[in-house]
Amino acid sequence: GEEDFEPLENDQLVVQGMLASRFLAQFEKEVNAWHKALFNINEVFLLISDIQRTWSYLEPLFIHSDEVKRELPEDTIRFASIDENVRYTLKRAWDTKNVKVAFNEEGLFAKLEGIQEQLDLCKKSLADFLDGRRRQFPRYYFVSEADLLDILSNGSSPEKILSHIPKIYLSTKTLVLSSDQKTESGRPIATEFIAGVGAEVCQFEPPVPLEGKVEIYMQTFLDAQKVSLFATVKRSLVRYHEMSRPEWTLAKDPGSQKPLDPAQTTLLVLAINYVEEVEQAFRDITAGESKAISTYSEKQVQQLSDLIKLTQSNLSKGDRTRVMVCITMDAHARDIVEKMMRNNVNRVDSFMWQSQLKHKFRVSPPHARYQDRDPTLRGDGGERAEVAICDAILPYDYEYLGNGPRLVITPLTDRVYVTATQALNLKMGCAPAGPAGTGKTETTKDLANALAKLIYVINCSPEMDYKGLGNIFKGVASSGAWVCFDEFNRLIPEVLSVCTVQFKAVCDGIAADAARIRVEGDEITLDPTCGAFITMNPGYLGRSELPEGLKALFRPMTVMVPDLILICENMLMAEGFVTAKTLASKFFCLYSLLKALLSAQLHYDWGLRAIKSVLVVAGGFKRAEPDLAEDALLMRALRDFNIPKIVREDEVVFFGLLGDLFPGLDPPRKRDEELESFVVQACNKLGNDPDDIFCLKVVQTEELLAIRHCVFIMGPAGAGKSQCWRTLKEARDLRDPTMPTKVVDLNPKAVKTEELYGYISLATREWRDGLLSNIMRYLSGIPDEKPKWIMLDGDLDANWIESMNSVMDDNRMLTLASNERIPLLPHMRMIFEIRDLKHATPATVSRAGILFISTDDGTQWRSLINSWISQKDYPQDIIDAFEGLFDKYISESLLWLLINAKSIVPVEDMNRVQVLLNMLDGCLDEKNASSPEALEVVFVYCAVWALGSNLCVSDDGTDYRKLFSDWWRGEWKEVKFPSRETVFDYWLNPETNSFDSWTKCP
Repeated sequence: GEEDFEPLENDQLVVQGMLASRFLAQFEKEVNAWHKALFNINEVFLLISDIQRTWSYLEPLFIHSDEVKRELPEDTIRFASIDENVRYTLKRAWDTKNVKVAFNEEGLFAKLEGIQEQLDLCKKSLADFLDGRRRQFPRYYFVSEADLLDILSNGSSPEKILSHIPKIYLSTKTLVLSSDQKTESGRPIATEFIAGVGAEVCQFEPPVPLEGKVEIYMQTFLDAQKVSLFATVKRSLVRYHEMSRPEWTLAKDPGSQKPLDPAQTTLLVLAINYVEEVEQAFRDITAGESKAISTYSEKQVQQLSDLIKLTQSNLSKGDRTRVMVCITMDAHARDIVEKMMRNNVNRVDSFMWQSQLKHKFRVSPPHARYQDRDPTLRGDGGERAEVAICDAILPYDYEYLGNGPRLVITPLTDRVYVTATQALNLKMGCAPAGPAGTGKTETTKDLANALAKLIYVINCSPEMDYKGLGNIFKGVASSGAWVCFDEFNRLIPEVLSVCTVQFKAVCDGIAADAARIRVEGDEITLDPTCGAFITMNPGYLGRSELPEGLKALFRPMTVMVPDLILICENMLMAEGFVTAKTLASKFFCLYSLLKALLSAQLHYDWGLRAIKSVLVVAGGFKRAEPDLAEDALLMRALRDFNIPKIVREDEVVFFGLLGDLFPGLDPPRKRDEELESFVVQACNKLGNDPDDIFCLKVVQTEELLAIRHCVFIMGPAGAGKSQCWRTLKEARDLRDPTMPTKVVDLNPKAVKTEELYGYISLATREWRDGLLSNIMRYLSGIPDEKPKWIMLDGDLDANWIESMNSVMDDNRMLTLASNERIPLLPHMRMIFEIRDLKHATPATVSRAGILFISTDDGTQWRSLINSWISQKDYPQDIIDAFEGLFDKYISESLLWLLINAKSIVPVEDMNRVQVLLNMLDGCLDEKNASSPEALEVVFVYCAVWALGSNLCVSDDGTDYRKLFSDWWRGEWKEVKFPSRETVFDYWLNPETNSFDSWTKCP
């Protein structure tokens, strides 16, 4: 290793010094021999290190993988011989037990060079083999090499690759394999697939035999998934007209009680019928029925009311999500029809209607693109589901989406849809840019969901290189997926310039209707429905300027402030609030005023993500207490979930605004008394003082973790941040011992950013795993659903925290430079323990829930004193004396220091009190702790040094030590120091328990 290499280099320098000596002649032979020997050791050591690294990477593949042995027989034989040679060489060196003898063996270097050449051949064959598999099933481009090898190695046993299903089909968690049905070759048959987003199980129609090679049956499974979804759409389109709308939305199979339609089908059929009904109203107007649109508008309001009533009933989690999304879609449809009524729109071809995203089930018009695509997904008369917007007509792709939430569609969202679809129609990419929290990435994802397209969100980081990017473009182009590069301008300029060439090859291929294109020297098939999006926050630290050639390939779009009132109203409606309109106005008014009137704290965020999390809480309150007044519920949510981050100086303004907007309302805080009692028990178990404010912070942390998967616990050193989460972990474990919380903590500043996330070695193209990526992979691979926390205890900076953006937002996905994607699962949380947000961008601040722990009240040092006293077994009168001394001296002294003195380095109150307690531990004995009077002398001596030892003469000549000494003598007269010099010039003589000059100290 490295530590052996340093002495070798030192020895080489010594020998080189000898060679330059004028006394060399006498020892020339020996010195030359040593020079040659040490040079050989150096060369052979480096070569063996390279060989060992490559050999240890290839050995499990060529020796233990049946798939690789079967596909690469020649290279397997070659590697077997290399394996034998490497083992023999290493064993021989080990037996020799002398590095000089072992590494200077005749012909060893030439032999090792030959082994290295052979290893390179094996490595190249393996790379070509993997590339071939990726070209056959393009989704493998988005899987890391280690995962791909695992999939290929276990391909003949489909049960073993089920853990990789979510990495390839992003919204599918796993397959259900039939226990009694098998194929003729003994392979399993898949009968159902389970959603990875939300709660849902769908049937395969018909069941899918997992026959053949793994890449073949994965494609079969993908095709079967699309065919099964299409079959439900055909049935649901007929059933929609045979049942009432609420019944149809939640229709269940009479036998199994499973929903008849996947949520995706419900939304598609709703959208198709909404478009058909509006266009029928336009046709009725043309036929002379002038009130057709207003009649339909009244019908929509009734439909929306029916759905809101459904949310107030007792629904399962999956059904509730489905109904909430239907409400979101219906509310947008209602707003559009009302807007068209206000503007007297009465024709199908008016721009206001044409610019809407319209789902249709029809025979495609002649100008529609991709007419020959998916012939199996057509109705009996050749109809297909497609999406029309302006002059762009794009096919509905039937990628399974699960049962997740959808975005509230605002006028801004509609404009983004128009711009993005026009960009795709013009065979370009699209580049939304704008401030953090305006919905750039989420709107792109929502458009993909509306078209049922597979979309990969990739969080760009400076560690990504052009080859990794080339693989992404190959995967996108040949699978027909969309890709959204988040924070695209974090890539380094050299990579961006190569990216221009790669994406231009894709755009040119689409424009030329080519079936195959060449990217990075590899010829791949082209699916022309692919698309690329880049989102950027302009002007933040560590951002590059895009090359002009790259800008020309993407249609630019500026995304500004979203319509927050409309989003609030729709989300409140979806959560079951009847008075959503007035409550949304109050909500928006409060957040606008808070933004304007509160102090400019870096951790304050009054944007879209903060609003969304409060609305989720309000919905939970509404379901728990449906009879309580709605404005009281919302006021409680706003109050209880903003208090944790409000600093002391802003509390008056915050409560004043709340009181003005919700006059006369002050609902009691919703308390979990069981948790609070366990928090007190946990404090006692850990030796912490169960102070009310500390216990409240612990409970607030639990409430935050319930609604945000990333939380910043923030405050100065000594505020009790670590004890806060440790106490919560202990309380949770006491509350439910069967579900213990696993915590893995690390300091992200202790290693370089590439060592935190992993990087690709430029010399060997090998992936070197990172600390955080390894921890996340390990935790997400544990099969149980017990709570798991990743604790990141270290200050934020723009380099390492920005790479976490896709984990902290709704994607919950860590994307690495190796194209691996590691999910933060629903039962996992990420907690950041930080001092401040000085070096964080708004993109980071808006993504996390924030708990601010203030030290202004001094509760921390008082709790520290209480914990210390509780561990002592002195008589009660001495304990009482201790409490009296702390009350008498400490608070006033700390206040005086804060106002009048400057220490040589910044010191927190907690630190001063901790030093005092340590000194007391060192100075107290039976003699001086026998009476309150003797105790006070020791206490004063310790207090003077603990509080004043870090004072000195400042740059402007002020002697703060003398100031402190004079103040102490004037303020406290019970224990008198000698009157000469300062209080720091005397020591406590333990024999007499009195003060003496330091000159008399033994």
